Amino acid sequence: MTEPIAPKSIWPETAPDFVPGHVWLVGAGPGDPGLLTLHAAHALGNADVIVHDALVDPRCLELARPGATLEYAGKRGGKPSAKQRDISLRLVELARSGKRVLRLKGGDPFVFGRGGEEALTLAAHNVPFRIVPGVTAGIGGLAYAGIPATHRDTNHAVTFLTGHDSGGVMPDAIDWHHVAKGAPVIVMYMAMKHIGAIAGRLIAEGRAPNEPVAFVCNAATDRQQVLETTLGRAEADVAESGLQPPAIVVVGEVVRLRSGLDWLGALSSGRVLDPDPLGARRRDETG
Repeated sequence: MTEPIAPKSIWPETAPDFVPGHVWLVGAGPGDPGLLTLHAAHALGNADVIVHDALVDPRCLELARPGATLEYAGKRGGKPSAKQRDISLRLVELARSGKRVLRLKGGDPFVFGRGGEEALTLAAHNVPFRIVPGVTAGIGGLAYAGIPATHRDTNHAVTFLTGHDSGGVMPDAIDWHHVAKGAPVIVMYMAMKHIGAIAGRLIAEGRAPNEPVAFVCNAATDRQQVLETTLGRAEADVAESGLQPPAIVVVGEVVRLRSGLDWLGALSSGRVLDPDPLGARRRDETG
């Protein structure tokens, strides 16, 4: 067997300098450290202080350089959490002390991650910063469960929304009528707590009670669990399962594709995947 060729490294020759007094707002992805970007890995290896969220996988933090300070700034619903303004001002304080500051956030900092708020605070205090996008859980987490966000036989659009607002309640600002009518696939962050109310609202606005739904908990980690159910049974099945957040919830026909695309489950169990999960003749690859 031919030995694999080691990939050519592009670091550190072309890596941007992590300058003291600067803040990097970095997405760590949904869990698996292998989903870190090269910029994220570079930041971890050079930061003086890493201010990290609860959803950052501990294995990512193991890439921090020796001597780096780790500061926890996790925000979890229903639990004591740091206030967002305090977190933002802490970044300013650390940068002004001459530190290389890495703000490490699960997923992508600009997708329901409040990275925009933190960056605006830095801008208001004239603190230079860099944004490093990450793999958002609503795409990468679903992929690890074998569920594509889009598929040409099911949907040409997808809607991402949050299941609770800054006060921890189901958001009133969402136009549920048009989401229900216009979004063939709905991907929801932080929605498990209010899934009964959300499912009821979507059904009231016209979604079918038997529409497929999947909950992907602890996505892209060794603790990943997936529950497949329907919109009408979602609340009861979640309660019976005992599953807990964090979770990504997806509503739509793409959930049915999991029987053919659950690559992680197939690798771990040797299970044979369904080549025709939608129950219809597959399109020709060149069609």
